[in-house]
Amino acid sequence: MIARRQFITLLGSATTAWPLAARAQQLSKLPTIGFLGSATPSSWGPWITVFVQRLRELGWIENRNVAIEVRWGEGREEIQPSR
Repeated sequence: MIARRQFITLLGSATTAWPLAARAQQLSKLPTIGFLGSATPSSWGPWITVFVQRLRELGWIENRNVAIEVRWGEGREEIQPSR
């Protein structure tokens, strides 16, 4: 009788925790905005800052509801694909 109660309690706990785990997994998949700059961060950094600020004004907050990935080529042509 005790084993049955423990099993039912365990089953009830698992069904309560499962939707929470499913929601936590969904939150990790944020929409991502990618920016690939051919110059250096010092030349484009202020523009990126303004861009992120405007996104925040529109309700898109980095690492909360959007991910922003910034990469720099730093003027190196060898890493850019040929045309």
